Amino acid sequence: MKSSPNKERMVQPMAANNEKSGAEQRIENAIYGTPKIKPDEQRKYLGTFRERVCLTISVKELHEQNWQPALVAELKRGIGNLVFLNGNLPHEEIHPYLLATNQHGGSFTMKTAPEFKTDPDSLAVVVAAKTGVFQSPVDVEKRYPQFKVGQHPAAKQTDDEHHGFFYRLFHQKGEE
Repeated sequence: MKSSPNKERMVQPMAANNEKSGAEQRIENAIYGTPKIKPDEQRKYLGTFRERVCLTISVKELHEQNWQPALVAELKRGIGNLVFLNGNLPHEEIHPYLLATNQHGGSFTMKTAPEFKTDPDSLAVVVAAKTGVFQSPVDVEKRYPQFKVGQHPAAKQTDDEHHGFFYRLFHQKGEE
């Protein structure tokens, strides 16, 4: 049997498909867009990566109370000074955070793409650094519980709760 040169040519292009030339890759990027790294993570954290995040405030937390003092405290720490705001929320809700960011030396970016949702679990405010800082926890309620409104210190225990079993056994109420 005679080997035809066409068979050899067919094998070469298939091997070349595994590695795309620069021109082919540019054409694909023009058609489909540049591929993103961790797109779900970037959608969740308003366009940045989790390892850069220092503080997050969800839409639900934003509606529950004013977290400006926590934002200011985070900016004063000096680790992250990039503030991403969910621009799909009403201006009245995010305006105080925008002002606090400007007053305390942070820079802000409003994210208005439709991929940034406004449901209660979505994020409204994200404070991030330019590089990875690996902060944990980043949720505002866990990171700054002292700023939580309505957070009362544990109620004082009554005498019965404070004393142990044997004290209550030998010092029963009504005996004085």
